[in-house]
Amino acid sequence: MTRYLVTGAGGMLGHDLRAALDGRDVTAATRAELDVTDAAKVRDLLDGHDVVFNAAAWTDVDGAEADEAAATAVNGAGVAALAAACAATGARLVHVSTDYVFAGDAAGPYAEDAPTAPVNAYGRSKLAGETAVLGALPDTGYVVRTAWLYGAHGGNFVRTMLRLAGEREFVDVVDDQVGQPTWSLELARALVALADAGAPAGVYHATAQGQTSWHGLAAAVFAEAGLDPARVRPTTSAAFVRPAPRPSYSVLGHDRWAAAGLAPLRPWRAMLAAALADPAFGARPSGGAG
Repeated sequence: MTRYLVTGAGGMLGHDLRAALDGRDVTAATRAELDVTDAAKVRDLLDGHDVVFNAAAWTDVDGAEADEAAATAVNGAGVAALAAACAATGARLVHVSTDYVFAGDAAGPYAEDAPTAPVNAYGRSKLAGETAVLGALPDTGYVVRTAWLYGAHGGNFVRTMLRLAGEREFVDVVDDQVGQPTWSLELARALVALADAGAPAGVYHATAQGQTSWHGLAAAVFAEAGLDPARVRPTTSAAFVRPAPRPSYSVLGHDRWAAAGLAPLRPWRAMLAAALADPAFGARPSGGAG
């Protein structure tokens, strides 16, 4: 019987990976149970597992800008420890990465083999992890880039919009950053499908189909909640200056995913509707401050 290990099992994606693997032999390790920067503990816990899903990560983008070394310890060295342990035991590693490894200045969807050029510390730390996986596990390592994740567990943009819908009459959201909002539960199911398929190792992109701006996503959240999407007002990134620069274009292509015979993820709008219909998201807001 195949044995699975999920790292970062207490996070948003980790929760959903556990759900997607329900009924299988799974070890779910939270950050408290496994610090991926401790190579000895990684080796000990990984022993006896056949497939590892790595959802452990430093995800604080602005925090990474302030302490790149700490972010790289988790997203780079920690991933390298996992990859080395998998290489020693023969386990396959499915590692989750990000659109932030790209510069965000493309005119069309980024292919899996497009040149990387991260614009912030978080992106550089995640690229270090990718390099570690591909170097140590050329035949059994999967780097799966995703983008704009949201889900029922933990903080994320969609949950924030649902909260603000009940607190404010209007919400200002940037409309000059474009990407592919992706439900973490659907991503988790896709990651399991990738592992089950025995697809060739390497880089894959797993995001919803289509694209929208943060403003477009926020308006859709309001609409799904039965509220007036006009309450979401467009603005620019200049109005929300952050410590870490964000890519303005985060749309990923899915050619390798399709070539492996894997089912595409749904369009982002249909995915959002399904996510918000999930009882795990909780009650919808009933109105705003006005």
